[in-house]
Amino acid sequence: QVQLVESGGGLVQPGGSLRLSCAASGKIFSINTMGWYRQAPGKQRELVATITSGGNTNYADSVKGRLAISRDNAKNTVFLQMNSLKPEDTAIYYCYADIAGLPGTWSQNYWGQGTQVTVSS
Repeated sequence: QVQLVESGGGLVQPGGSLRLSCAASGKIFSINTMGWYRQAPGKQRELVATITSGGNTNYADSVKGRLAISRDNAKNTVFLQMNSLKPEDTAIYYCYADIAGLPGTWSQNYWGQGTQVTVSS
């Protein structure tokens, strides 16, 4: 009923930039927090950044100053602008959104399918 579709991953050289997008569609009444996680090979999934419906943001220490999260509430879309990328940023990036499908119902987390980001020369 709810889908999150990511785009924008790819291969980039160290120091380069990428912009990830994630659009939510389906039965949506309201979206609370949206965010991005990542999972590198052999490692646990980790938080990258989150943004509330009011625009408050939170970042992992490892990405502060280099990655920026934003959202377009009218389009139910969250973005991740990634600058000064490093090889250690290589991972599958997953977006998520805390969505209520109907008024007065509990919200739940939905996840995208993931998009690969590879930083290599």
